[in-house]
Amino acid sequence: MEPIDHIDGQGLIEYDATVPVKKDLLKTEWFNVVLVCLEAGQEIPPHPEPYAVLVVVLEGEGTITVGTERYDVKPNHVIFSPQGGVRGIAPRTRMSLVGIQQPH
Repeated sequence: MEPIDHIDGQGLIEYDATVPVKKDLLKTEWFNVVLVCLEAGQEIPPHPEPYAVLVVVLEGEGTITVGTERYDVKPNHVIFSPQGGVRGIAPRTRMSLVGIQQPH
């Protein structure tokens, strides 16, 4: 197994007033890591995804939907969404999170 690079996630956080920002940080045969940054009000509506994801909130507060459940989240909260599940993000404040996904 090759060593994993060090990633300064905090240094990569950036926001856009018009659209959510998504950055692919790492892709391996075992998992993908993405950074998602949203301004307050920039919702990613609930939608089905064919892969599982573990979400770690870095900053901000909002609601993450997984299936029919809605979770109020803030920094350091961790949410899991299973493969094939419906999920969405609705930030109340400027929000950044890391998603660790099944490869796809």
